[in-house]
Amino acid sequence: MAEQDLITGARAAFARRDWPAARNGLLAARTTTGLELQDLDALADAMWWLGDIPEALSVAEDLYRGLAGAGDLRAAAMKAIILSLQWGTRGDLVVASGWLNRARRLLQDLPEGPEHGYLLYLESAMSLDLEEDPGPAQDAAASLDALAGRLADTTLGCFARVIAGLAGVRAGRTEEGFSDLDEAMLPVLAGDVAAVWAGDIYCTVIHLCHQLGDLARMRAWTGALEHWTAGQSATFVYTGVTRIHELQLVSAEGGWDVVEREIGASSDNLVTAHGWMAGAGYYELGEVRRLRGNAAGALAAYRRARELGVDPQPGESLLHYAAGDSTLALNQLRAALGESRLLDRTRLLLPATELALDQHDGALAEALAAELERIAARFASPGLQAWASQARGAVLLASGRAGDALPFLEAAARTYRTQRARYRTARIHELLADARRALGQPGAADADLATALAIYRQLGAGPDIDRLERGAGRAGGSADNPDRGGLTARECEVLALITTGASNRQVADALVISEKTVGRHLANIFGKIGVSTRTAAAGWAREHRLA
Repeated sequence: MAEQDLITGARAAFARRDWPAARNGLLAARTTTGLELQDLDALADAMWWLGDIPEALSVAEDLYRGLAGAGDLRAAAMKAIILSLQWGTRGDLVVASGWLNRARRLLQDLPEGPEHGYLLYLESAMSLDLEEDPGPAQDAAASLDALAGRLADTTLGCFARVIAGLAGVRAGRTEEGFSDLDEAMLPVLAGDVAAVWAGDIYCTVIHLCHQLGDLARMRAWTGALEHWTAGQSATFVYTGVTRIHELQLVSAEGGWDVVEREIGASSDNLVTAHGWMAGAGYYELGEVRRLRGNAAGALAAYRRARELGVDPQPGESLLHYAAGDSTLALNQLRAALGESRLLDRTRLLLPATELALDQHDGALAEALAAELERIAARFASPGLQAWASQARGAVLLASGRAGDALPFLEAAARTYRTQRARYRTARIHELLADARRALGQPGAADADLATALAIYRQLGAGPDIDRLERGAGRAGGSADNPDRGGLTARECEVLALITTGASNRQVADALVISEKTVGRHLANIFGKIGVSTRTAAAGWAREHRLA
C-alpha cells in the first residue's frame, strides 16, 4: 500500500509539473516495486525538465526496450525518434543516427501514422545540416504538409513549415523562408508542440539568423525564445540555451564584461545537455578574450569549443595573426574554407580577405571578396551585405582606389550602427579613416580614428587601443602633438568629432553617451581653451593639431 501511495503521489507531482517531487517519488518506487511503462516515461520526462540529461536518456532507453519488448512498435519507434533528437542535441551525432535507424526499421512495415511524419522531419532537418542541396528538404516539406492534412496533426503541419522555411532560406529565398518559419511558430506559441521539439526549432532558427549575420532578426527570435522559456522550469535546458543566445547578442553590442562574467558558467551547465550550444558559448568567450588581448584564455576557450564540435574559426587564426604569424593564420583560414559549407563560409571570408591583403596577395583577396559578394547577394541579409561591402572596400583601398572604396565602407558602417555591432563599427571607422586620409580629408580621418579609439576603450579592446595610440593621427596624445590644452582624452575625442561639423546628437551616437554629457564636455572644452563657439573650438583644434 505504501508503494502505491508513493506512485500516486509521484504521478500527482508530475501532473502539476513539480519535477523534483515527481523524480524523487518515481525513483523511490522504481527501487522497490518497479515502474509501469507510463511511469518510466514520466520519470524520463521529469529528469529532462530538471536538466539531468544523461540520466533522462538512460531511463528513456529503458523505456524504449520495454515498449519494443511489449510489441508496441509505434510507441517504441516514437521513443527512438525522440532519443535521436536528444542525442543529436547533446552533440553525439553517431548515436543520434543509430536511434534514427532503429526508428526507421520499426516503422518500415507499419501503416502510415504520425510517427512517419516525425521521422521524415528529423531526417530532413539532418539532411539540411549536412547537404548543400535544399531540393530534397523542399520535397519533404510538401510530403509533411500532405501528411499533416490527412492526419489532422498540428505538430506535423508545424514541421512542414519549418522544413519549407529552412529550405527556402538555403535556396536564396530568404524572406519567403522566414515567412514560413514565422508561420511555423504559431502552433508552438499556442502550446500545441511538445517542448523537446519546440526548443529545437527555436534554436535552429536563431542559429540560422546568426549565420546570416542578421542581428535584428536574431534579437526578435531570441526575445520570443526568452518569452517561451520564461513560463517553463528554471532548470529547463532551453533556459540555458536562451542565455547563450542573449550573450552572443550582448557581445556584439559591446557588453564584454557581462559576457566574460557569465558565458563560461552558462556553457559549463550545457555541456551534457546541449553540447553544440555550449561550444558556441565557449567560442564567444574566446572571441572576447582574444579581442581583449588574453591570448592564453582565448586558446583555452577555443579548445573547449573544438572538443564540443564547434570549429573555433576564424578566431583561432586571428589569434595567430595577432601573435605575428600571418602566414599560418591565412593558411588555417584557407583550410577551414575548404571544409566549410556555403553559409559557414561567410564568417571566414571577410577575415580571410583581410589576411590576404596583409600578405599582399591581391588576387586571392579579390577572389575571396567576390565570393562573399555572391553569397551576400544570394541571401540578401543585411549582415552578409555589410561584410561583403567591408571586404570590397578593403580590396579597393589596398589597390589605391580610396574614392571607390568609400561608398562601400560607408554602407557597411550604416549597417553596423543599425545592428549595434560595436566592434565592427570601430573597425570600419579605421578603414574610413584610411580612405579619407588618402582622399586629402585629414580632419574627417582623425574624427573616424577618434571614434574607433573611443569604442575600443569602451570595449576594453587592449590590442586595438595600443595599436591606435602608438599610431599617428590619434586624437590628442601622440609624441608630436603634445599641446592638449589640459583636455582629457574624452574631451579630445568630442572635439575631434566637433571639428567635422558633427552635431551633439551625432557625437553622442558615435561615442555612445548622452547629448547632455556631450554638452557638459563642450562647456569644459570651451572653458579650458578660452573660446565660446563651436567654430572657434574647431579652429583651436586644427591649430593645435587635435582635429
